[in-house]
Formats: sequence, C-alpha cells, structure tokens
Amino acid sequence: MAADSNSVVMENHDQPNALQKHVMFFDRNNDGLIYPSETFQGFRAIGCGLLLSSVAAVFINLGLSRKTRPGKAFSLHFPIEVKNIHLSKHTSDSGVYDKEGRFVPSKFEDMFSKHACTHPHALTSEELSKLMKSIREAKDYGGWLAAFTEWKILYHLCKDEKGLLHKDTHQLKSLRYVIDRSFASASRPIYKSVNCIYSFVHICLVIYM
Repeated sequence: MAADSNSVVMENHDQPNALQKHVMFFDRNNDGLIYPSETFQGFRAIGCGLLLSSVAAVFINLGLSRKTRPGKAFSLHFPIEVKNIHLSKHTSDSGVYDKEGRFVPSKFEDMFSKHACTHPHALTSEELSKLMKSIREAKDYGGWLAAFTEWKILYHLCKDEKGLLHKDTHQLKSLRYVIDRSFASASRPIYKSVNCIYSFVHICLVIYM
C-alpha cells in the first residue's frame, strides 16, 4: 500500500517489486534467472525478428549479468538475476523507481506538476526536453544518453495525434501504464501494440528511469 504522496509504494517483500515485474516476462521458466536464450525467446514471443532477438539477447545479458550478480563468479552463461535488477538503475534518472526498485508515486506526479505547463496531465515535446535537462547530473554523459534515448522513444511511440505524452489516459499509451503496471500481465498487449524497437529499449533502458 502507499503511505502518503512522498513515499514509495510499499510492497510485500515476498512479492516482486515494480522493476522485477517489468523483467519477469523474459524469465520464461520462472526460476528467477534470465539467460540469453530466454531473452531471445521473449523477443520472439512478442513478434521480433531473428536478428533483433539475437542482438537483444547478446546486448542485454552481457550488459546486465554482472551488474545483477554482485559478489558472484563470472559466468559464461550470462544469467540476469531478476531479484537484483534494481542494481542496473542508471544515473540522471527521474527517480520514479527508488534504489530498491519500488515505484515512487510522488516522483511520477512531480514530472507533471513541475513540467506539464500547457496541459496539466500531458507533456509536450518541449516540456519533455525541459524535464530531461532538469534531471541531469553534472558530467554524467552516460546517464544523459540513456535518459534521452528512453524518453525520446517513449514520446515517439506513446504521443497522441497532437504530440502529447499523457499521464494516465489513452490506456496502453499512457506513461503511468508503461511505468506502473505488472509487466508479467501487461507486456503482451503493450508489446503487440508498439514497435519491436521499443521492446528492446524498454527492457534495456526504460525500466531504469
């Protein structure tokens, strides 16, 4: 449950947190580990081609395996530990997820209360650019690039016909739906409704906003 507007969504420690729910779709056998073959299968399951699925499997598992397995020996199988996915959060992020991978409603609301000036519940392209600049940390070029990529692709795929990125309307295309939903249950309609490139960036970057 949520305590107040400044707190995170309190989650049962026996249940997966918000970030874990995002990546559980790729844990095909539900053993808590995501191997390259499962990443490949997950991308194929959402309609991606052989090339993109193969590249995603290599890129994602090589990039995240060591980060999610602190203190453990290097493994040529490159597994990703779902329970430690929060360790892959990048810097210069929005703070929508805390360091433990929990959803922070107040941070989500702040994005709109501080930057949605034209429409109270939606962001324009210009307002999104100002949001990205406001969360940058000094000389954090890698974090800047990650944030820029994820937000621009989100905007491109989820904006409406007027160029607005909505807070919690338009169902599948709303920002809240993308961020604050169980990936295990919501992934299939989301992924089948958007480009496969978004799937690739979503798992690599959006989950670390």
